[in-house]
Amino acid sequence: MKIGFIGLGNMGGPMAANLAKAGHEVRGFDLAAPMPEGVTKAATAPEAAQGAEVVITMLPNGAILRAVAAEVIPAMAPGAVLCDCSTVDVESARAVAADAGAAGLGALDAPVSGGVGGASAGTLTFMVGGGDDAFAKVKPLFDIMGQKAVHCGVAGAGQSAKICNNMILGVTMIATCEAFALADKLGLDRQKMFDVVSTSSGYSWTMNAYCPAPGVGPTSPADNDYKPGFASELMLKDLRLSQQAAEAADADTPMGGLATALYARFVEEEDGKGQDFSAMLPRFEKRHHQG
Repeated sequence: MKIGFIGLGNMGGPMAANLAKAGHEVRGFDLAAPMPEGVTKAATAPEAAQGAEVVITMLPNGAILRAVAAEVIPAMAPGAVLCDCSTVDVESARAVAADAGAAGLGALDAPVSGGVGGASAGTLTFMVGGGDDAFAKVKPLFDIMGQKAVHCGVAGAGQSAKICNNMILGVTMIATCEAFALADKLGLDRQKMFDVVSTSSGYSWTMNAYCPAPGVGPTSPADNDYKPGFASELMLKDLRLSQQAAEAADADTPMGGLATALYARFVEEEDGKGQDFSAMLPRFEKRHHQG
């Protein structure tokens, strides 16, 4: 397949490399990042999109996505699919899909979970919104770049699924860290707490699979000095998107709002930037009281 790939940073680079390695013809464009192995360099974003059956974008935010889409949609061949893998606000995803549709193109919003490791290994999960035909066309590419692609519904559904999942993740991680810090102050051994909670009604992915306490449970970033598997500033980005969506949809998300405020303080006023989102645990240990 002829593929245009726009945005070849930490995530896009390895994704494009995996498509090229699988034998697809990939033309790439990025303002700064180097071309991954096997990817042909295009001078502009529209040049990368010209004649491509699928154009994949992996960009930092909704404003940049809208700007890139405005450039590439006129350059794309009718019937081609614009597949955005960025994590952006739901409204931008829907607006770009509408513009693509009006130009006779297919459109998918397909944000990912799995981080840079998943991008390199080709084990990402894609949460996809958009039409059935567009999904069917891009599905073979999702299978190369990831291990799972879930068609969640119409335009915007992929972004909606991702931010709802990550809102739960942020809230749950904070609760898990608070509980460990409380256990410490009550003199309860961390391993004993893990043994109880991981097999009781408080169990969760953050406790059982990604425990924020070093030396407890399976190996996690806590055992590697909190070097990021999922950085705190990325969690903050997703939580802010969840609150933006909640406001737009008039949804009541008080815990999501609190988690957003806590991660904002951790990243912007404390030392959370560049640390894993589970580094909330040392933060709670250090503080006697959350004023």
